[in-house]
Amino acid sequence: MNRLKQLLTIAFLLITVLTFGQTSNTNFEESPYIEVIGTAEKEVIPDEIYIGIIIHEKYVNKVKVTIDEQEDKLKSAIVLLGIELTNLYLSDANADFVKIHWLKKGVLTKKDYTLKVSNATTVGQVFQKLEELEITDAFISKVSHSKIDSLKKDARIIAIKDAKNKADYLLEAIGEQTGKPLIVKESEVSSIKNQSEVNVNGSRSDIVYYYIDGVKVQGKEENEIQFQKIIIRTTIYVKFLIK
Repeated sequence: MNRLKQLLTIAFLLITVLTFGQTSNTNFEESPYIEVIGTAEKEVIPDEIYIGIIIHEKYVNKVKVTIDEQEDKLKSAIVLLGIELTNLYLSDANADFVKIHWLKKGVLTKKDYTLKVSNATTVGQVFQKLEELEITDAFISKVSHSKIDSLKKDARIIAIKDAKNKADYLLEAIGEQTGKPLIVKESEVSSIKNQSEVNVNGSRSDIVYYYIDGVKVQGKEENEIQFQKIIIRTTIYVKFLIK
């Protein structure tokens, strides 16, 4: 008999909990709400600029100029610019040299490097040195920011605060108040980087052409390079209860 009473008590409690849960869900579904979208946009000048540099083995006046010789000169130039040599590394760690084609005097090779710098002024100085070294195969491979993750986090915070602010002033206009959030959905945070917006200006008759993001630009004696800012954009949807 006692066993039966215990089972009945447990069954009663379960029914009560389930009924309460259904009632709560129904109440939330029937409660008035407001849906808003918060947005945020931050702009930042890139401080991580990656320059792709390709050194080709070549012949000058029928004399072979090896990759090692050119690499030594490149490293010396980088040091003179005040750039740490650790910022220069092979683009493909698994392939030191790559065969290009056969000539009578042997196989010509190339070596791909990436050089990381922190500002547009240094980029201009690097391209000037490359011109002096007659290394013409160079380009901007990508740009970024050292605090990109932190900047994305800040953008998210601004966006959700923007959503709350919208809900507040819209409801205040009709004499209501914003309640707690029911749903929060974030669109993917985008980082827009337009690397084609790199301008190289100068005044010199001797022109060397470089390719920056597929766009041919002129490298001259005095390089003035400007990078378009990275735009960090995010959108957050929030559904608030109305008190």
